[in-house]
Amino acid sequence: MPAHAPVPDVTPAPAVPPAAPPATPPADGDPLGRERAHLTASRAALRAMREDVESLDIKDVTANWVNAVVLGAQIEERIKALADLSHTPLFFGRLDYLPTTQEGQRFYIGRRHVHDAVGDPMVIDWRAPVSQPFYRASRKDPQDVGLRRRFGYTGGELTAYEDEHLTDPAEAEQTSKLLQAEIERPRVGPMRDIVATIQPEQDEIVRSGLSGTVCVQGGPGTGKTAVGLHRVAYLLYAHRERLARTGTLVVGPNRSFLHYIEQVLPALGELEVKQSTVDDLVAHVEVRGEDTAAAAVVKGDARMAEVLRRAVRSHVTLPTEPLMVVRGSRRWRVPAYELEEIIRELMDRDVRYGAARDALPQRIAHAVLVRMEQAGEAPDDRVQDAVARNAAVKAAVKAIWPAVDPAKLVLRLLSDAEFLAVHADGVLTAEEQASILLPKALRSVKSAKWSAADAVLIDEATDLVQRTHSLGHVVLDEAQDLSPMQYRAVGRRCSTGSATVLGDLAQGTTPWATASWAEALSHLGKPEAAVEELTAGFRVPREVIAYASRLLPHMSPGLAPVSSVRENPGSLSVRAVSDLNEAVVAACRQSLTREGSIGLIAADTRVPALAAALESADLPYLAPGQETTPDTRLTLVPASLAKGLEYDYVVLDEPSALVTAEPDERTGLRRLYVALTRAVSGLTVLHAEPLPVQLG
Repeated sequence: MPAHAPVPDVTPAPAVPPAAPPATPPADGDPLGRERAHLTASRAALRAMREDVESLDIKDVTANWVNAVVLGAQIEERIKALADLSHTPLFFGRLDYLPTTQEGQRFYIGRRHVHDAVGDPMVIDWRAPVSQPFYRASRKDPQDVGLRRRFGYTGGELTAYEDEHLTDPAEAEQTSKLLQAEIERPRVGPMRDIVATIQPEQDEIVRSGLSGTVCVQGGPGTGKTAVGLHRVAYLLYAHRERLARTGTLVVGPNRSFLHYIEQVLPALGELEVKQSTVDDLVAHVEVRGEDTAAAAVVKGDARMAEVLRRAVRSHVTLPTEPLMVVRGSRRWRVPAYELEEIIRELMDRDVRYGAARDALPQRIAHAVLVRMEQAGEAPDDRVQDAVARNAAVKAAVKAIWPAVDPAKLVLRLLSDAEFLAVHADGVLTAEEQASILLPKALRSVKSAKWSAADAVLIDEATDLVQRTHSLGHVVLDEAQDLSPMQYRAVGRRCSTGSATVLGDLAQGTTPWATASWAEALSHLGKPEAAVEELTAGFRVPREVIAYASRLLPHMSPGLAPVSSVRENPGSLSVRAVSDLNEAVVAACRQSLTREGSIGLIAADTRVPALAAALESADLPYLAPGQETTPDTRLTLVPASLAKGLEYDYVVLDEPSALVTAEPDERTGLRRLYVALTRAVSGLTVLHAEPLPVQLG
């Protein structure tokens, strides 16, 4: 597999490429020149595609201003999707098919489709079926590919290429140097896409169908987050019309994480995917309070759904008196037993509370119309609607099936011990009930200091009253930290769609962390989901992941450790120091002499002291979620926000402090495991206190 890199680093390609390829084509003996010429021509073709859209005149094709606004918005989105990102390679690979198949055609594989003036493809979208062999073809299964070429870029300029002859028995199986260099390339700024480096096992998950839910268990550095995002991009390509109607959503653990990943999909040409945290999804009330760990565990338990269901249905009161409806000079009597039959039928069907309440006036009106017909009248639908709006009917509905405010209902459950006891009987123990009761009754919803778990309960109650809108596809990342009730909240958002669930059981750091994917998927409402496991690590060095994996038997026994494919000698340094703050500052300074991003991770309680030490040393730093730049590459990361983030170099402050900061040892060890596995190129562990014994 020869690699060709005849030129050193060069200046970045211009944002707007030349309008045409060079007048004199490169000689046959200059393959790199020919590839550069194709890149130049492809960029020019992309610019022409964009200019074609920009020049569209819609005045004569829009019947009214509404159509004009809608079509104008669609054109604007198309223009954005056709943007040429100067530092993002337009294509990263090439497939040369054998003469016996695909007529020996050659395809350039890139981030989006580009065609020339007559419609012939110059770059094929990586999601197209013809691109699949780029990721999956091998010498054992060449899939009719004679040659696979990978391209290397520097600052947006094509600087190297590497060939792999899949049908040549004389060429030995080798690891792609360009592929390895792309995986290990230092990073500054948000997460980037992995479209050029997708591995066969990752590609199978990315291209799995829309109808089924997929759960991906993956250790640190296995690329599960990137796989999930690329799966969204693929589904939008393969099922664009359907998902344009139903919508897609990416759910992350916190906003810092969402900021970190937000540029991946736009780089792939997808601009319409919404991103949210679970807290944002259930933001019916302002969260100002915090639960104890014991209370949060009970509130997050799936049994609370039954407590809420009972509490909502308890508002229905069976009638004891008949209903008298007056119309003109006639009176129509509906006996209590018949009203009770109507109500019980609605309850037995388990119709949502609000929908049943809306249906009840029409059901009562129908009973009145039956009596009218029996008396020889011929009422129509207008009469039934009028009866449903009758004052006596409205009063009866209000008494029998009153409106329910979800927030008020949850507040009553949490502040009225007797009300809670009635509806939690046989579901929660007396101790569990006591743990979630507020210390004193509150007068109103606005005065309550709601916790994050309370907001999830209100969301559940809201869904019991009125159905939650379902999307076509939801990606749920870092899912191992969700409570059963949070899973239910996300599941409601894809009840008629599918989901991609991403996580690592070993990184569960909440008291209610998922014990098994089978249990989690059941709460999500997707028990039939396929569970895939990624065990090959591509980001974290072998020495670092082996050190962190010492914790696995103590916190997640039975879980397979990640097997890293990256050899990086000297990537791990563990040092005992006397002056911790001084040593941390020195380690950060040393890390800044290297290329890439640096993360200083510490227990949340240590962050203020370290911030002061960095400021005294005149070392500028960022908070998680702030974008790094070439001038400011150091981020001070509280351990509670480290999950899902990656840095080229990590300085880890006092491991024992991370463990003792958590409510129990297992959660503390998992928090430490997360912190130890954030490094892509090197990890420095500094400690003044003894290391946790589980590290050996």
